[in-house]
Amino acid sequence: MTGLRGQLLAAVAGQLGRPHGVVGRGVALLLNRGNRRAVAAAAEAAARTGNAVADIGFGGGLGLRVLLQLVGRHGTVYGVELSDDMLSRARAQFATHIAAGSMKLLHGSLTGLPIGDKSLDAAITVNTLYFVDDLDAACAELFRVLRVGGLAVVGIGDPDAMARLPFTAYGFKLRPVRDVVAALRNAGFGQVDDRRLDAAVPHHLLIAHARA
Repeated sequence: MTGLRGQLLAAVAGQLGRPHGVVGRGVALLLNRGNRRAVAAAAEAAARTGNAVADIGFGGGLGLRVLLQLVGRHGTVYGVELSDDMLSRARAQFATHIAAGSMKLLHGSLTGLPIGDKSLDAAITVNTLYFVDDLDAACAELFRVLRVGGLAVVGIGDPDAMARLPFTAYGFKLRPVRDVVAALRNAGFGQVDDRRLDAAVPHHLLIAHARA
């Protein structure tokens, strides 16, 4: 029974890291529902009218929709995702915006962003760092794609609260918040604000300011 439970929890963790297949469609809906508050807060902290912004690891696509509303018709939203299935899903959902040039969907990861240097005013990534091996490389990529004065908003669940969830023992990297803040600063960000967010799983929104 323990072996079967472990297999099921490992499968859940794998789907959360990269939703795929028939099950992934349901996971996308669950991600949108479960992450709604954190994603909306991250987007609202980052995006302004007319901005070029990105949601990195957008999963179910909720952040893409919120960012579109915030940047308006003169802004551009980039979506970067590892899961081919989530990319296909988003391309169907946002076909009109893609055709109009207000959205660009790209295959990539936090450690290999397919976006040019200093192309963005802001970037958000929520509940993605758990699946990144090289934290320093991810933070360096965030800094690289932002213009001077741009914002990176990194959302992570409180590590102690996350550790109490049964599936996080299977492949999740739960780092202390101070380690993520240190990596952002080492990458070149100046001020990093830690905004606490009450939710079913308490979250930290780390708002990092790109300096010259």
